[in-house]
Amino acid sequence: QGRAAKTWECLAAMGVRGAKHHLKRINAPKHWMLDKMGGVWAPKPSAGPHKTRECVPLIVLLRNRLKYALTYHEAKMIVKQRLVSVDGKPRTEMRYPAGFMDVVSIDKTNEHFRLLYDVRGRFAIHRIQAEEAKYKLCQVKQLAVGAKKIPYIVTHDGRTIRYPDPQIKVNDTIKFEIESGKISDFFKFDIGNVAMVFGGKNSGRVGVIVHREKHPGSFEIVHLKDSSGNVFATRMAYVFVIGKGNRPFVSLPKSRGIKLSIVEQRAARPPKN
Repeated sequence: QGRAAKTWECLAAMGVRGAKHHLKRINAPKHWMLDKMGGVWAPKPSAGPHKTRECVPLIVLLRNRLKYALTYHEAKMIVKQRLVSVDGKPRTEMRYPAGFMDVVSIDKTNEHFRLLYDVRGRFAIHRIQAEEAKYKLCQVKQLAVGAKKIPYIVTHDGRTIRYPDPQIKVNDTIKFEIESGKISDFFKFDIGNVAMVFGGKNSGRVGVIVHREKHPGSFEIVHLKDSSGNVFATRMAYVFVIGKGNRPFVSLPKSRGIKLSIVEQRAARPPKN
């Protein structure tokens, strides 16, 4: 008995082992916009191509944003019928993590949405046309040579694409055709190209890259200029090129990536009667 008690004490001291399968609502990402009094728990995203803090589970999308489901059970029934596709593939796991630039399609209603950020750093469920839903933009995170000297790239959403164009480098953006799985175009991470910020306090802002500062041993800083003439700076790791020149290759949300000041927001608000 003494030996057994000691074993249990050792196990208790080791703590919890394995992955966590629960998420409390108070710890859920703020951009999900779950109400504080709606319960104790929040859906924990399953393992997938996007990080827990940088994604939206399909259940939050269907129940809290699009209002196609009223309850947990209804959202589960919708995805189990293979009615919701992410990047052209039906997803039956309601906790599947949809993230930045993903295309969510609902065939029954013939609707397509692209996940982008608004200027307050929250996911905007941006409605797009069927023609635009055929492709997505992916940022190159890694460039390497694999077995048998086959070159490949790894994108921000976990894709591995072999034999890319030799001109494609890390931080460039590719235009990925969802149906064929091929690269149809690419955009260089260069001064003069339009980009969207997807991290930090400038998340969701869109502007043209005007300057790039290199700081050896620290973070590289990129300066951007939006269409209103405002200049802002962010880390290079947060910048995602979305087009050539000042022409974006994806349609943008209502704000067009322009962050208004408090005075401008007040002026744009309709007057109170």
